[in-house]
Amino acid sequence: MTDSSSDPRTRADPTSSPDPTGASAPVGPGTPADPGYPATEAEAAAGFPGEPDGFQRLWTPHRMVYIGGQDKPLDSSEKQCPFCAAPGKPDEEGLVVARGKAVYAVLNLYPYNPGHLLICPYRHVADYTDLTPEETVELAEFTQRSMQVVRSVSGPDGFNLGMNQGAVAGAGIAAHLHQHVVPRWSGDANFLPIVARTKALPQVHSQVRELYSKAWETL
Repeated sequence: MTDSSSDPRTRADPTSSPDPTGASAPVGPGTPADPGYPATEAEAAAGFPGEPDGFQRLWTPHRMVYIGGQDKPLDSSEKQCPFCAAPGKPDEEGLVVARGKAVYAVLNLYPYNPGHLLICPYRHVADYTDLTPEETVELAEFTQRSMQVVRSVSGPDGFNLGMNQGAVAGAGIAAHLHQHVVPRWSGDANFLPIVARTKALPQVHSQVRELYSKAWETL
């Protein structure tokens, strides 16, 4: 029988600390990797500039699509407007939840929270005061309906409702008015969005759109 103590993969590492699972965890930055197994990190911190600060890093490179502005329209024209394009696509592709005569409800591609809906007029109009009476009434009705649908499907604790009028007010696409319906849950403003600038979304958009669309028709 082979003596396990002679195998470097089974010898205890004096620089490691006990782990409740029975495994040994390296202690401190720059600890050498176990000689019997490949390294578990792409790069070790040793040899690079910087001082340890006690924080973990959660890398989200997929967010660069949004940060870099690749999906933002090139100008304020109807041709470039995603809110003008969405109703011309199948509901599944355009993430459209419901359609009315003057407005429609669509999932936000970059939601502040899971289930974040936008109520948009079909007409390419920027300012709230430029809506027709028919658009104004249906936008309000769709906002109410959205809250009912989200409550029935997702059970939020509350909502944020509102419009950002103009780029200076925070509108990402200022040329086409859109009303935000953002569900809120107690504790949703945790370290992920505040520190890591990341949102945890438990369902993909297609699943949420299907659930909301069905609820919209049945409520």
